[in-house]
Amino acid sequence: MQGMVAVDYNLALQGILFYMIKKSGQNNKWDVQLRKGTLELVILSVLRGRKVYGLEILKSLHILPTMQITEGTLYPLLDRLKREGLIAAEWIQTEDTRPRKYYHLTQSGESKLKLLSERWSQSVSDIKYLLNNPGPKPLDQ
Repeated sequence: MQGMVAVDYNLALQGILFYMIKKSGQNNKWDVQLRKGTLELVILSVLRGRKVYGLEILKSLHILPTMQITEGTLYPLLDRLKREGLIAAEWIQTEDTRPRKYYHLTQSGESKLKLLSERWSQSVSDIKYLLNNPGPKPLDQ
């Protein structure tokens, strides 16, 4: 009987671990989708009012739990934003360091940031409303 309890305990523990891993994976999927939808807004926000080099952008995002991205995500996005005229880049060398490519917003980038910020604020407001007011009563069947 003691062996049976140990087996049941191990199965229960495995079930809990499986559930936690599955649940963690779901949160990870949520974070990935949220990041994909907001990354342009995030990058434009980081560049607002200053010049920043790529690694500095990564470091500023890595302190935020839902904004963990890699260089392989960041640099193609910066290139696209540059091609679209939303950001500009220039090589700057400070003191004895090697030159770094610094990015900053263009006037078009400022306008796009304003538009995206307004849309984001409206979306957050809409979601908060729905969370607090779950909608109409279910239809009778």
